[in-house]
Amino acid sequence: MVDGVRNVVVLGSTGSIGGSTLDVVARHPDRYRVRALTAARRTDILFQQCLEHRPQCVAMADEAAARDLRQRLRGAGLDCRVLAGPEGLVEVASLPGVDTVMAAIVGGAGLAPTLAAVRAGRCVLLANKEALVMAGPLFMQAVTDSGATLLPIDSEHNAVFQCMPGGFQAGSAGPGVRRILLTASGGPFRTLPPERFADITPEQAVAHPNWVMGRKISVDSATMMNKGLEVIEAHWLFSMPAERIDVVVHPQSVIHSMVEYEDGSVLAQLGNPDMRTPIAHALAYPDRVDAGVERLDLARIGTLSFEAPDFARFPCLRLAYRALERGGAAAVALNAANECAVERFLAGRVRFQRIAEVVETVLDRAGGDSLGSLEAVAAADAEARAAAHDLLGEG
Repeated sequence: MVDGVRNVVVLGSTGSIGGSTLDVVARHPDRYRVRALTAARRTDILFQQCLEHRPQCVAMADEAAARDLRQRLRGAGLDCRVLAGPEGLVEVASLPGVDTVMAAIVGGAGLAPTLAAVRAGRCVLLANKEALVMAGPLFMQAVTDSGATLLPIDSEHNAVFQCMPGGFQAGSAGPGVRRILLTASGGPFRTLPPERFADITPEQAVAHPNWVMGRKISVDSATMMNKGLEVIEAHWLFSMPAERIDVVVHPQSVIHSMVEYEDGSVLAQLGNPDMRTPIAHALAYPDRVDAGVERLDLARIGTLSFEAPDFARFPCLRLAYRALERGGAAAVALNAANECAVERFLAGRVRFQRIAEVVETVLDRAGGDSLGSLEAVAAADAEARAAAHDLLGEG
């Protein structure tokens, strides 16, 4: 940090979390400076972000997209280094002189750069849940070894973090904490009759009732796989066993999660469903800054309701608990199979219910050996994807 200004890197800047991060950063030019941005292949959006935020360096996973961006930036007269490929993402994540890294690359592709940021000892704002789902032990050990600061960005985990005792650090157990309650909206199909699930279209699945999110994570919300992945993530972030992490369906998405203490107290974090709130909290931690979010009007909302999750309606949630209990490569298999099946569903090539079926089959085949290196995680991920592709008719 120089002159009180934090140098920020946004991994996955063209996604919804990345865009919201840049919105908060732009509101406080006296506190934050964008040092670098990354994207997969959305050149148009990244180019506009470069014009607005003037990063010193950018990286794109796609080589052709990086060449295109390099030419456009040169034509606009911007002095900005452009890196390409997975190696470029890793290099940007660990740039010297950087204070804060927003890890918002979706899916398994975000694991290596996020881990690089942790190993560099940065303050890592974790929006990429797959880093913990796929490599929880490896990831949290790297946090301990490097002295990195880890702050959760998922609205649920950020809410839990805010409700933890003072001085709490990710990866430790909160003293006096009995249980974590992760809230879930229930997605767009909470009340849809199960006999109509076979007719669900991608357009219906991505139409979340409360949150504006990317297509993949929106489908995960519709299947409640997203909540299942959050259970696994919460296990590692808060050192909590599966049997003490509960999911509560809360359709209004006003209470973002709760922490129950041994004395019977339950603390909750409330706010409008806007990702700029947890982003601003983590960016400014331990201070607070304006996020540009509309104030919460409880009188207007009127009623907050809760119900237990229906595991028969949402089998992906049940499968995530199974993967956490089994350990080893199970969570890697869960995540990989889900990514493959969701991709096929979004392409209109498999039905909605096929997602859970493929995940369960691949999960049942997964090995139980612990994964002690990034290479072992990558091998387990590749094996699970190959199995999923076979089941989906791509083998």
